[in-house]
Amino acid sequence: MDPSLSWALSRRTALGLLCTFAKAQQATFSTGVNVVNVLVTVRDKQGQLVKGLAKADFKLEEDGQNQTIRYFSPQADQPLMLGLLIDVSGSQRTVLAEQRRASQQFLDTVLRPGDRAFLVRFDRRIELIEDLSLLEVDAKENGARGTALYDAIVSAARGLAGQPGRKALIVLSDGYDTSSSAPLAAAVETAQRADALVYSIRFLDRDVFKFQVPASQGGSPVPREGQKTLERIARETGGSYFDLTASETLQEIYGRIEDELRNQYSLGFTPAKSHLGYRKIRVSVRPKGLTVHARDGYYPVE
Repeated sequence: MDPSLSWALSRRTALGLLCTFAKAQQATFSTGVNVVNVLVTVRDKQGQLVKGLAKADFKLEEDGQNQTIRYFSPQADQPLMLGLLIDVSGSQRTVLAEQRRASQQFLDTVLRPGDRAFLVRFDRRIELIEDLSLLEVDAKENGARGTALYDAIVSAARGLAGQPGRKALIVLSDGYDTSSSAPLAAAVETAQRADALVYSIRFLDRDVFKFQVPASQGGSPVPREGQKTLERIARETGGSYFDLTASETLQEIYGRIEDELRNQYSLGFTPAKSHLGYRKIRVSVRPKGLTVHARDGYYPVE
């Protein structure tokens, strides 16, 4: 496949492309009934991941009603389908080298037998890279201007929909969208419907944005707005938000993401037969002093 081929925003196209390198895996829960799976991360007061909890330690509610946890796995050892979405627009030009180096190292270390990964590179266009070695290719100097962040998430999430196993997207961007046809809400909803966690990493080129100057005085509104966007996407899909700073490298952030992906609890329940729209989920644990992180809802199969 020509690496410059744009990835069309259709479910059929996305699924077809993903299926060329994602072989079918058997889901952990095969029950013949509709089961909602919720991946949960638990941390203590020091922010350390908590392991060794039992099914009885968890409580799960749907729209305020208690739900019976029918399936439980103390470690989410299902196969992982991982999508890496890299913003290569002009605002990212000076940080691409670090992105490539750390991303390649992350993929080399996190993937295990049975896992699958794909790369999406986006500016105004969206490109699926099947050969992960092409991660080393620079963005074109005269490439399309603009950033289609929301469209990239929609496209990748549609490709994950229906795929078995655990699914996650890692997004590296400043969070500022200038070119998408889809709104932010659609990006969030599509990821939720695909049961995909989104881990967003805000990656700022500090030479591009006058982020120290208030917008009212001619500074750029991008940093704050981009942060809010990336935080929302991560929060509402059950992933995590990270901000690259001088004190934490991208490699260290990737290490934290890997820890989460490999130390999650998987809870499964049969949803109530009620309304079709979005349903809120709340997961809590009985031991005190622990923080639970999970997606805040789901869309039932229609």
